Amino acid sequence: MKEQAQSTHTDEDLKHWLALTFIKDVGPITTKRLLSALHSPRKILEAGLNELKDIEDITESKAKRIYEFDSWSKVDKEIEAIKNRAIRIIKYTDREYPESLRQIDTSPILLYAKGRFVKEDKYAIAMVGSRNMTEYGKNIAEIIASELSSYGLTVVSGMARGIDTLSHKGALKAGGRSIAVLGCGLDNPYPPENIELFERLSVNGCVISEFPLGTPPNKENFPARNRLISGLSLGVLVVEATTNSGSLITANYALEQGKDVFAIPGNITSRNSEGTNTLIKKGAKLVQRVDDILEEIAPQLKDLIDSSKIASGKILSKNIDGLEISDGEKAICNILGSEPKHIDLIAREIKMQPARLLGLLLGLEIKGIVKQADGKRFYIL
Repeated sequence: MKEQAQSTHTDEDLKHWLALTFIKDVGPITTKRLLSALHSPRKILEAGLNELKDIEDITESKAKRIYEFDSWSKVDKEIEAIKNRAIRIIKYTDREYPESLRQIDTSPILLYAKGRFVKEDKYAIAMVGSRNMTEYGKNIAEIIASELSSYGLTVVSGMARGIDTLSHKGALKAGGRSIAVLGCGLDNPYPPENIELFERLSVNGCVISEFPLGTPPNKENFPARNRLISGLSLGVLVVEATTNSGSLITANYALEQGKDVFAIPGNITSRNSEGTNTLIKKGAKLVQRVDDILEEIAPQLKDLIDSSKIASGKILSKNIDGLEISDGEKAICNILGSEPKHIDLIAREIKMQPARLLGLLLGLEIKGIVKQADGKRFYIL
């Protein structure tokens, strides 16, 4: 006879959901098929062996594992640890479960969470890249994340060292929201030096994992984690990546999920730009400024940003507290990037007299949109 779950906890429903995740070789796809047939985790675990085997694609071995499950003490221990650490469980059927994830066949049936999702998180862009970032990658990650946040978009990443960390910090610095997806249990945030960032994200966004508490940051966990990063987002921006970078796995998941893939071009001699430059060659959208992303996803942002402004080029790379920006200033911003450009080259590109151009650049500096480097070279912040 099957051992019954003890009634030491009031949330019997949660106990049965957790139990399903502890059964070997019964993953999200199988669980969703079982739920479709039997409607609840409790009914699945109470079903007879023949009843389970009659469900489409449920093999005898899987049916037997479900029928013989008796690790209720493990479930009780997990619930106690969750409560002690103030971690929440978001079930696949909960209203808070992100709709964008629900559309993915392999999306987890449970999410461990610190912090909360809000409805505006459906407007999200994932930012990923090299752990061993260059100064160029560092600057770009912070700038783009900050600008995305200034338009109300949520930045999603994996809280890894390098580009991930700078992307989260750029979003938070701009007063925006950011979501981190971990490849380990939430009781063991990785990397350990990001514990403060973990806490900030828990307040100004959400940190999630599909892995039970106590799960170490094993290498094999991260490809699975990457499908959730892309799944939560409208598109994935790869800032820097080598040819064997895990960031390219995230980009591939995005393509499989029908999401946009964006890439920052880089120096052709830099190993850190080999992956991003290859993505661009294969059709990824080249990104020089945040407008390049906004223009591509404008139809999906109609409730967040006036898409007609994006299409007509009226949105600048940075919006400073609603300040009025002249047509001349817009023209300058549209050709400036994060790399300093000499005033003579700017003048030639927009066909403007240097004297007038200098005055407009000074105005943009005062507004905090443009900064001057040595030698009369200017770049956008």
